[in-house]
Amino acid sequence: MEKFQNIIRQITYLGFFLVAMFAVKSFHDAVPDKIYVKMGEELSYDFDVPVSMVLKEESKEVFETHTGSFDGAGEEYPSYTVTCKLFGIFPVKDVEVMLVEPESVYVNGMPIGIYVKTQGVLIIGTGEVETKSSGSIKPAENLVKKGDYIVSINGEKVEEKEELVEKINEFGQQKEVLGVIRDDEYIEVSVMPAKSSSGKYMLGIWVRDDLAGVGTLTYYKQDGNYGALGHAVSDGETGTIMDMEQGWIYHTNIIGIRKGENGNPGELSGVIEYRKNACLGTVEKNTPLGIYGKLDGNLDYLPLGKSYEVTYKQDIHTGTAYVLSAISGETKSYEITIESLDYSDMEENKGILFKVTDPELLELTGGIVQGMSGSPIIQNGKIIGAVTHVFVSDSTRGYGIFIEKMLKN
Repeated sequence: MEKFQNIIRQITYLGFFLVAMFAVKSFHDAVPDKIYVKMGEELSYDFDVPVSMVLKEESKEVFETHTGSFDGAGEEYPSYTVTCKLFGIFPVKDVEVMLVEPESVYVNGMPIGIYVKTQGVLIIGTGEVETKSSGSIKPAENLVKKGDYIVSINGEKVEEKEELVEKINEFGQQKEVLGVIRDDEYIEVSVMPAKSSSGKYMLGIWVRDDLAGVGTLTYYKQDGNYGALGHAVSDGETGTIMDMEQGWIYHTNIIGIRKGENGNPGELSGVIEYRKNACLGTVEKNTPLGIYGKLDGNLDYLPLGKSYEVTYKQDIHTGTAYVLSAISGETKSYEITIESLDYSDMEENKGILFKVTDPELLELTGGIVQGMSGSPIIQNGKIIGAVTHVFVSDSTRGYGIFIEKMLKN
């Protein structure tokens, strides 16, 4: 009998151990690898999982020296390490805690027009050239790819599609060597142009050298630096992040809203005023986490935003929050429900999953529509993130990026 009880006890212990190890693995991604804590504040967190954090022995000196105050003079922000433990027992992972100064940004949810020019000429596809002698041919098929950037032809620099067309005809019916950037690597591709039935020489490629659209200004700072969109400006045909040479943001008037439906995301229609005095500033960086630049244009078009303190991801919780948007002509707060938070960094601009619950916004847009990307997300009177994506299958649900991701980019 005692032997049987020992076997049962061992099986119970083994089962408990396996369950605990499974829980540790499952909760690993439920806790971020790095978190930011404001100087002078204690580490707090709301991860919706039963974990606690214990200071590592080697971090005690940094913790005791810098958590009270820090002037930052000539010194990088300090950090210390804590061990995250499940049920206070099982180590899940080590988390780096970065001590930072409190930060606030200005927010107004204002739609903006975005115009960028590419670094080179972007290929969006290949096609046929109709010739008099040979019928329809495809000179560039299997030689160039969607997403390639043409930067030269026969050694001569090319910046705009008009230049490309001129040089193709200038060189005439001889094999032309295209200098191409593909996946950040420079290569050369030889293409034999075809003389079209109109008498012009063509390579049978579809190209563009600029892109325009509507988005939302997420935040701006007192020095004029801003962030917008929460994702990159990408070409709709190829999905390629635009390799940008230069860009600007403009005042825009929203003239129409196509409501989102299941399987068909809605869209804002805006008139972008491409006038110098309607330019708000420059676009200096186009990144997977948003566009960034400087407000240095006519700011009479920029309504004064309210200052919001930045909240970091460990203090965000599921439940009620608000999206700020001025698509109706004035900045309004629309209620949403945060359904879950993802700290895994698998998709950096999809950390916040939410559902639109506000009746006014649902009536106006059907939920989240294209052009609302960058709309600030507010919780407990602080900015926590920005809208980035809408579910194609359900326009009432969307993703957001943690504001710390945009600010630390």
